This record gives sequence, C-alpha cells and structure tokens, in this order.
Amino acid sequence: MLHLCGNARQWIVCGVGGAPSTRDRDAEFAQRDVIARAELLQLLRSTIADVDSTLQNLDRAILLERRTIQSSDVDVLEAIFHVTEHFSMHAGQIFLLTKFLAKKDLAFYDFSTGKPVQKWAVVLSD
Repeated sequence: MLHLCGNARQWIVCGVGGAPSTRDRDAEFAQRDVIARAELLQLLRSTIADVDSTLQNLDRAILLERRTIQSSDVDVLEAIFHVTEHFSMHAGQIFLLTKFLAKKDLAFYDFSTGKPVQKWAVVLSD
C-alpha cells in the first residue's frame, strides 16, 4: 500500500501536478512495522483524493507535454497510463495473495441475482 500511494503521488500529484516530491521509495519497501488498517485506508483515501483533484484540474492541452518523473522522460498522458497500469498490477497481486492466504473469495461482486453487483466500494468504505 505504501508503494502504491508513493508511486501514484510521485507520478500524478508531483510529476503531473507540480507538487514538490518528498517520496522515499526505498522506505516503502523497508517498512516492516505493522501499520493499522485505519491508517493505511486513510493514506490510500488521501492519495486517491489528491490524484483525483490533480486530474480534475488538469488542462487537457498539456497531455502531450513532457515531464521527467523517476528519471523517465514521459508525456503527461503516459504518466497517467503508467499509474493506472502500475496500480492495477500491484492491486491484483494483493488480491491474489489475500485470496490465497485467506482461502476464500473476496466477494467483490454479488452474483446472487444473476447480474453482478459491485461490492468492492463498500469494502473500502468500512
């Protein structure tokens, strides 16, 4: 979770939006202390809110402007795609490992009516 938030903030909030970057990427992987669920959820929510705000206020005219983010020369649109792909990939890893370790389906969707009903947003709001 620390890595996902650090990456999204560095690439979108800072790289695209121009906020100063204070990311310590190595610390995201070195962290071994237990972090309370509520604290992690708050970090995720605040990061997503900041990313959302940055993208909501983005002038579409700059989508092809170049940025140097994490030593990569990318345009703004590529940075957005990078975060989308990166977040999705790691979220999938988290979901798979959680399902494996919990030995149960995570029930992100309710199929009881024959039509899938999304339940995962409720999980994040708990």
